Amino acid sequence: MRGRTCVLVAAGALTLGLSGLSGVASAGVAGATAGTADGACRAEAEIFATDNTAIITDPADPRLDTRLVRFDHEVRRILRAHGTRPGASTLLEGVFWSSDLQRATYERSREFDVDGVGRDGLRHVAGVIAKRYRQESVLTFRCLPRTDPETDAVRIQADGVTSTRLHDALLADPQARERLGGGSTTLDDQLILVAPLADLALARKFTKDLGVDWNSVETRYGDEEFVG
Repeated sequence: MRGRTCVLVAAGALTLGLSGLSGVASAGVAGATAGTADGACRAEAEIFATDNTAIITDPADPRLDTRLVRFDHEVRRILRAHGTRPGASTLLEGVFWSSDLQRATYERSREFDVDGVGRDGLRHVAGVIAKRYRQESVLTFRCLPRTDPETDAVRIQADGVTSTRLHDALLADPQARERLGGGSTTLDDQLILVAPLADLALARKFTKDLGVDWNSVETRYGDEEFVG
């Protein structure tokens, strides 16, 4: 995973209590008010990672067909060995913009739900994963209330976006590709975009340009970090 990348996946229930619920917002109210339990983060934190070290520019590259099954099992063992509780894992198709190459790159990755972990523990285990798989960075996202002083990012999830549409939208929007870096989709065409809170307006415009009704978007707030 490289640079200002973004990612991730599906909904569920989380055991964070009222404080965790306040980290979720109703996108229909400009993403500024507390959400409801059915939109709560499904885990205390998420880790987005891959074992890929190649730069892939061809969307038809056979390496993108991997389901990262062995990687999934190995990362789960790492998470348990460091005292966290791994939850669900979701396969992602990432599309990211390379400023050096001036073209889109592609990557298969996985999002791992993680519970029983704080900021320092999350950073540590992400660092272990980055080192183990020779990654420039591993993205982490901790779900937090919108008003928490550590909240610096927004996680956007929307239905009906394919990786092809994401690619075309990045190419058509120089500002979005340079500042947001890219995003990921699930195999059932859900967009997952983690963006700096300062770029929420840009992320909202980019999501609308993808043809998504912003009133149907689910937003969550938290702390993101690229750990290398």
